[in-house]
Amino acid sequence: MNNTTEDRYLVVVNHEEQYSIWFADRELPAGWEPAGKDGGKQECLDHIEQVWTDLTPRSVRTGSAPSAGSAGSAGSAGSAVR
Repeated sequence: MNNTTEDRYLVVVNHEEQYSIWFADRELPAGWEPAGKDGGKQECLDHIEQVWTDLTPRSVRTGSAPSAGSAGSAGSAGSAVR
């Protein structure tokens, strides 16, 4: 039994522009979309290495991620105690 889809992968990307590979014959998990490349496992991993040059999540790169001090609780407690 030689199933050719067993060795086929898709390069996928999420909303944070993080890349991964996924089996070509399986439904993609929620939050992931095809990135336009398919092939063997190593071929897909090589492609990711070429295109994913900044591993920082998109929300951090664009400044849309909440920072640790943005909740205000730690900062306001520290400023109240002097």
